[in-house]
Amino acid sequence: MDGMLVISKKGNGLYDASIPKGKYTRDIFSEQDIDLICIGNHELYHKSSSESEYLSVVPTFQGNYLASNLDIVDPESGDRVPLAPRFKKFTTKNQGIRIVAFGFLFDFTGNANNTFVEKVEKTVRQKWFLETIHGRDVDLFLVAGHVPLDSPEYNAIFKAIREVQWDTPIQFFGGHTHVRDYFRYDNKAYGFESGRYMETIGFMSVTGLSTGGNSKSHDLQPANMLAAAPKFSRRYIDNNLYSFHHHTSLNSSTFSTPHGRNVSAMIAAARKALNLDHRFGCAPTDLWTNRAPFPNENSIFTWLQTQVFPSTISDPSRKDYPRLAIFNTGGIRFDVFKGPFTIDTTYSVSPFTSGFRYIKDVPYTIAMKLITILNHEVPQLLDLPYDLAARAPESDEVHLAAADAAHKFVQHGVNQVPLSPTSSNNQHRQPLTPGYTTTDAAGSDGDDTIHSPIRFYRVPNVFETRVGFPSHSSGDPELETVDLVYVDFIQRYVLLALEFLGTDYKEDDTDVYMDGTTMTEVISGWVKENWKGDC
Repeated sequence: MDGMLVISKKGNGLYDASIPKGKYTRDIFSEQDIDLICIGNHELYHKSSSESEYLSVVPTFQGNYLASNLDIVDPESGDRVPLAPRFKKFTTKNQGIRIVAFGFLFDFTGNANNTFVEKVEKTVRQKWFLETIHGRDVDLFLVAGHVPLDSPEYNAIFKAIREVQWDTPIQFFGGHTHVRDYFRYDNKAYGFESGRYMETIGFMSVTGLSTGGNSKSHDLQPANMLAAAPKFSRRYIDNNLYSFHHHTSLNSSTFSTPHGRNVSAMIAAARKALNLDHRFGCAPTDLWTNRAPFPNENSIFTWLQTQVFPSTISDPSRKDYPRLAIFNTGGIRFDVFKGPFTIDTTYSVSPFTSGFRYIKDVPYTIAMKLITILNHEVPQLLDLPYDLAARAPESDEVHLAAADAAHKFVQHGVNQVPLSPTSSNNQHRQPLTPGYTTTDAAGSDGDDTIHSPIRFYRVPNVFETRVGFPSHSSGDPELETVDLVYVDFIQRYVLLALEFLGTDYKEDDTDVYMDGTTMTEVISGWVKENWKGDC
């Protein structure tokens, strides 16, 4: 048996709190045997993070880090160079399976100007790619990427390989949409995505592959053997020790290894150095991103709208002017749980470095219409399907949901629905804990642990908070102008919506608000002042 560990890097509290970001996680990850690693979009928003990736992370993994469609400006030479090798060829140790691997990023356009993401459709027509896929000394193509499974990018790669390798198995690993997902391209090509935020360990198995690396007579095998379809199977494993104990047939006393304990010590030391357990306050209740409708007292967005932002969104130079502040729901990445609210919690909830910008003296009759435009019109105006996520619970930087979705019940994304009441899994007599109940392209047998379903609700793309408005008993206040404040990440969408409303505001009309204070700092500052006391 041969096994591979394939990962796609993502930020987390341990990553985001350090300067530079990833200062500790690089060494922690390097303790693991990783066969393939690729980049995501979050490492590319800022020049400093992509350069850190290029100079520190890529060398750490010595040829296992792949970047098939990403270049960077070398900070020393000034030349445009690949961030990492374009592909990797290797043969598995035990069975001799010959693998050609790639590492792709979706057609991302929000990167800093020191990096270059080449469109996948263009990449697969390049000479190096065509030469790589033409060789017959391959038993499996392995395509890992921060790319949705059913996407134009992966379909372009699939078609390009199939044009020259009609029968060679292909395994895709996907990302970015943050769901448990499985996709069939043909009977020898499947895609697999294992959820979001390390909640899930994805286990993909392919049996019946040719083992040309161990057989000199591989090219002489009967045609019917070469054409036989291998068997693809998947398992979504909950990321906890109970799952690991079960699959290793070990327990709490026998599971740990000396190496594992050393890595745990590294993590503990990093957490201590970053003071991640420092408590800002105590959350009095659970607050949900998608497990409560919006508006609702249990919604994290209602909490931000009605409690946090009214007392925090204020620039000293404009404090006497009424402001209409707009926030994207995708800027909040996780729930708040009752109990200690720590530095680590802050980065889990809001890991982004986005600050605030504003346009002064916008006619109120225009500003008041922006929410409707941003929630209903912009998704149709922009052809940015992955930059603007659309479904719960996979909300990314900007969360574009259906217009009537505030109270509409949805499942775990399009491909994840609760098991039906007639499911044979209901024969389990013990009470089930809430969790993922996945139905994908292969059915409902992929979940490793049986759970009762969790309800998720769609939320709007954006919501607004009105601060400093004069009090009126009914109706909208009679204002001529307001300061329009927004998270800087959504500036291009705000400007597009303003253009849609017939104005000619440009980037030059905007300015920094609150001296570069970030959303993360706003939230932690409010918690310090308002959630004091012991847990």
